[in-house]
Amino acid sequence: MKVAIVGNSGSGKTTLAHRLAAGASVPVLDLDLVFWQPGAPIERPGAERVADVQRFCREHESWIVEGCYADLIEASFAWNPKLIFLDPGREVCLANCRSRPLEPHKYRTREDQDEKLQFLLEWVADYYKRDGLMSLASHQALFDQYEGPKERTPDTRRP
Repeated sequence: MKVAIVGNSGSGKTTLAHRLAAGASVPVLDLDLVFWQPGAPIERPGAERVADVQRFCREHESWIVEGCYADLIEASFAWNPKLIFLDPGREVCLANCRSRPLEPHKYRTREDQDEKLQFLLEWVADYYKRDGLMSLASHQALFDQYEGPKERTPDTRRP
């Protein structure tokens, strides 16, 4: 199994990745941990983060990578993963962010995580109109150009 999952924050990427990995003991790479400097909201150099993703893909027979970074998802394409583009819609993503459990690999305490919630909600809402690696436009272009196995899963509950 080789799977790359992309979508907005709160779209369900992490939940899906861990559900898929659970039965098969497949390693999951959270791309947040590759994109940012440890402990700081500073981007790592592009070549370093791409190299880390490629190393992870090369070193594991089966794997799942998940995140909102188009460049890092694309770095996995040489291994022909199944690309899953989660697009449940703005309101679902916002609701998921409001109810997410503590992410101890990103925040020391629930209070630290909650302090960042308003920023996260604004970030999630902006996904549909911003440009760049972490935008709907970038994810759609990535999905459209990928010639391997892929599926886009919109929220069927969306009006």
